[in-house]
Amino acid sequence: MNNIVRDSDVVELSGPPAFSFGEKVRARLTIRNDGTFHGKEIGDILAKKGDVGYVISIGTFLQQFYIYGVEFIESGNRVGMKRKELDRIGACEEMDDPPWPEEAVS
Repeated sequence: MNNIVRDSDVVELSGPPAFSFGEKVRARLTIRNDGTFHGKEIGDILAKKGDVGYVISIGTFLQQFYIYGVEFIESGNRVGMKRKELDRIGACEEMDDPPWPEEAVS
């Protein structure tokens, strides 16, 4: 059990988020369902290494990390990911039509 990698020394919240809303990003790793993604079995692939998506939300986890909600274009999955799991592709201005959440029309 001593070879478990922990991020306990990292506190990202002392600075600004690494990514912005609408920013185009790429998955650095294959991400599998850990049981928190509704409608998929544990172990199902949610995002493959190299998949491209857009940051649609920014939250926090354990008062320590930013969690970026990323909508992946090919799969349509919205996956919460840490900074170390993502690479920046381009600036927000380069996007044609990012997949923003739908707004309710009254």
